[in-house]
Amino acid sequence: MLSLTISLTSNLIRDRLGKLAAHIVVALVFLVVIGGATRVMEAGLACPDWPLCYGVLFPKGQMNVRVFLEWFHRLDAFFVGITIAIQFCLSLIFKSYLPKWFPWISGLIFALVIFQGGLGAITVVDLLPSTIVMAHLFLALTLVALMSGLTRRLLSPAGIEPPLWWKLFSGISLFAVIAQSLIGSRMATTWAAQRCLANGLDCKLLDLHRFLSIPVSLWLFSFVLTAIFLGGWFRAQWPFLLFVLVLLSMQIMLGILSVHSILSEPLIRVFHQLFASLLVASLSALCCSKDLYSVSISSGEPEGISLEACHG
Repeated sequence: MLSLTISLTSNLIRDRLGKLAAHIVVALVFLVVIGGATRVMEAGLACPDWPLCYGVLFPKGQMNVRVFLEWFHRLDAFFVGITIAIQFCLSLIFKSYLPKWFPWISGLIFALVIFQGGLGAITVVDLLPSTIVMAHLFLALTLVALMSGLTRRLLSPAGIEPPLWWKLFSGISLFAVIAQSLIGSRMATTWAAQRCLANGLDCKLLDLHRFLSIPVSLWLFSFVLTAIFLGGWFRAQWPFLLFVLVLLSMQIMLGILSVHSILSEPLIRVFHQLFASLLVASLSALCCSKDLYSVSISSGEPEGISLEACHG
């Protein structure tokens, strides 16, 4: 009876923390999008000081669209950081009911959030250096990936590990999407794409981004088609796979529209970053999935697949 009570308590705590982590994934994706909107609207220095804005918590007298974006980005980041700190504290309080890896991963995520706050301060103090802005984005996407994978493992604890090729396929896909995002960030923060499209100058980064988009897209399409062709547990991941396919198609379309509009439409660029963040979250969830299909088939209990672990 005692062991049953402990098991039920452990499952309850794990489920609650998994749902909290799923909401944090949503908040992190939203934070990345707000950061992208801040960059697209050239509002990164709208608040000239840090952590306050014009020396106050709420710069009512200086408020405009750019100041609001930068101020709200910082406010959102603060609340996300507090939530992640709460998750870390809960992982320590209930560590006897949780997997041994959970407090360590939660601690790593919390440490990365603190480091991310430091990078945010440097971007303002050093007037938006390109390398720091890229590092800021890289760390943001890393946090999205870690939190999405953690969510998947918490909400789907049962099952067996998938084969190595699955982890390699999904892991390389995840790495490729993040790399493409960083190249895009480098183009944006150095104004290379604008100079190339307007004057035909400094086109190396834009050409690299275009060239790499072809093998990356083919790799992701191959991943989805391979999983569907093999059937079984792999095909049972179809909600995630379909989501990846839709996001990839939208990314290709938005990339083409961005070039044709000569990057003059901020909304297109913001959605481009949104879909990239969602791709990172989805691929990380796939990479961290466990094979419950084979177990459920052998026990005669079919198991459904939910997108909850990806985007809350």
